[in-house]
Amino acid sequence: MKINFAPIDVPLVRRIQTAVVLQWVFSFLALAPICIILFFFLLCYTRFWLISVLYAIWWYIDWDTPSLGGRKVPFLCRLRVWEYMRDYFPIKLVKTADLDPRKNYVLGFHPHGILVAGAFTNFCTEATGFSKLFPGLRSNLLMLPLWFRAPFFRDYIMSAGLVPSDKESASYLLQRKGGGNAVVIAVGGAPEALDAHPGDYTVHLANKKGFIKLAIEHGADLVPIYSFGENEVFDQVENPRGTWLRYIQERLQSIMGISLPLFHARGVFQYSFGLMPYRKPINTVVGRPIPVEKNKKPTAEDLDVFHQRYMDELTLLFEEHKGNYGVPEDAHLLFQ
Repeated sequence: MKINFAPIDVPLVRRIQTAVVLQWVFSFLALAPICIILFFFLLCYTRFWLISVLYAIWWYIDWDTPSLGGRKVPFLCRLRVWEYMRDYFPIKLVKTADLDPRKNYVLGFHPHGILVAGAFTNFCTEATGFSKLFPGLRSNLLMLPLWFRAPFFRDYIMSAGLVPSDKESASYLLQRKGGGNAVVIAVGGAPEALDAHPGDYTVHLANKKGFIKLAIEHGADLVPIYSFGENEVFDQVENPRGTWLRYIQERLQSIMGISLPLFHARGVFQYSFGLMPYRKPINTVVGRPIPVEKNKKPTAEDLDVFHQRYMDELTLLFEEHKGNYGVPEDAHLLFQ
C-alpha cells in the first residue's frame, strides 16, 4: 500500500489542531485503562502508594457525585484548545428554534458515530458557542456508567459535564428547580456505533422509549438532533448483520456494555491509515422542541404517541436539512 505522507510545510495551526484531536482520541480509547493500571501500579509497586490510598478515600467519599450532577468545570470547557478541535473537522452547531431556559430538555443526539465527536465538542465544550446560541441552558452529555468506575478518569470526564447514562443521573438533572437543564442522550448508544459507516443513515430508535418515558415523567421537552457528517469521519470494516464479525461484536457488546467497531481513518504524519479522524465537516442541527406535559405514570399509549411524534420530528429535521450538507436527495433515515 502506498503511503501518502503529510507535507513538511503544513501550517502550525493545523499541527496544533491535529495534536488536540490526537489527545482527545487517546482519551477515549486508552486513558481509562491507563488510569486503572496507574492506580494499582502506584499502590503495589512504588513508594508513592499513598497517592492511591488517598485517592481511594476520596473516591469512596465522592462515589455518588457522577449521579448527582457530576462536577462540570466551566473554565475547562471554555479553553481555547477546544476551538482547535472544532476547526480540525470543522464542527458547527446549528440552531433551528429557541429553547426556553425556564424549561428542562431531553436532547436526543443522532447518530452515535464512532466516538461522538459532534456531541462532545458541541455539548461538553464552548467551542461552538452552545451557551450563546441557547442562553440560560446547561448541557450534560450522558456516557456509559462503566467509565465512571475508572479512578482518575472519572474526574477527568466529569469536568467536561459528562454524567452516567442511567435513569438516576438524568432524573437528578431534570428535577432541578428553575429549569435550564439540557440532558443530551446519544439514543442509539453503543450498538449504533456498529452501523457508523460513511453514507449510512441508520438510526437505532424504533424500540428506544426509555428517554421518552424519562421526559414525560419530568415534564421535559424533547428535542431531536441530527449530526450530519458524524458517520463520515471514520471508515469501519464492513460488518453487515448476519456476518461472523457482527455476531462477535454484538455478543461482546451485550456482555461488556461497550461496542468494539473496527474503525480506521488517517494517521498523524500520513493520510493513508491510522486512528485519527478524517478532516470532514460535522454539522450538528438542533431541532424544534416537542412540548411534553409532566406525567409521573405514563401509559404505554403515552409512550407510543410521543415516540412516534419524536420519530416524525427527527425525520422532518433530516429531510429539511440534508440538502445543505451533501446528503443525496434519495437518502432517508433508516430506523432500527
